[in-house]
Amino acid sequence: MKRLLLAMTLALAGCAGNPPEVRTVRVEVPMLVPCKTEEVVSPAWAASGIQKSDPLEVKIRALLAERRQRIGYERELLAATRACQ
Repeated sequence: MKRLLLAMTLALAGCAGNPPEVRTVRVEVPMLVPCKTEEVVSPAWAASGIQKSDPLEVKIRALLAERRQRIGYERELLAATRACQ
């Protein structure tokens, strides 16, 4: 019993000798930030007005114009996406 009491006394005395160390730790955590870009509006596609009865030349011109529209639209979407990264 005396040995147990002596061991407990020494253990408590060892803890009382050193005050706890207080230190500030900086932790960097990525935060989600909402992306603020203007909405990319889909254009009025040139080929959407093609009729089945239109001549072949008109159809081809409309499809070529729509291809250029699509390329420009994709560039705008990529620019808006890259602005958020």
